[in-house]
Amino acid sequence: MVTSAALFLIPQALGQHGRLGSLGIAIGFLGGYVGHTIGHRFTHLDLPVDHTATELTIHALSAGAIIGAIYTAMPSLTSILGIALISHKAPAGYAAARRLAERGESVTTLLLPAAAVGLVALPVGIVGISPGGELRGLLFGVAAGVFLHVAVDLLPECTTGSETCPVDAADHDVDVHQLQDRLRRHAALSSILGGVAVVIAWSLVI
Repeated sequence: MVTSAALFLIPQALGQHGRLGSLGIAIGFLGGYVGHTIGHRFTHLDLPVDHTATELTIHALSAGAIIGAIYTAMPSLTSILGIALISHKAPAGYAAARRLAERGESVTTLLLPAAAVGLVALPVGIVGISPGGELRGLLFGVAAGVFLHVAVDLLPECTTGSETCPVDAADHDVDVHQLQDRLRRHAALSSILGGVAVVIAWSLVI
């Protein structure tokens, strides 16, 4: 996701409007952090909805509005934005589905957040909103900032054994330190391979 933001979104944001693109990156990053932090408070409430699905839906709705506006304004960039979107949504969806499966819950609750991007992006595209260069730079910047926030938020989860993702030795037959080291190596390798895959996709569409 860091690679996607760096190759696909940040150059477009700064290319459309340097100052507003930079501002958009800051707004997206800080807005993602604030929204995630405030949204975490709802996990302590007994609501009749899955908290993970709700957070993903809210994020997808806002992303859909940005994507719809960008598609309408710059249709030539659809392949670039599409690859950036897939590289972001695929791992997030997999992680959410795996978490639900481990808890014995149905993954069908993820259908709404999966469709939320299209539910908002399509109406925005049909209306034909065509922002100017300043607003396009801001939109790309916000999208890049959100991507970077999600990536930075996920990085601690990759280092299993940290405070954010502890490992209980009682749940495993092997030494917990060996398990932590192995999982960290897997996380590092996955990050490298994911970055390389995005670079290859970038080289094909640019």
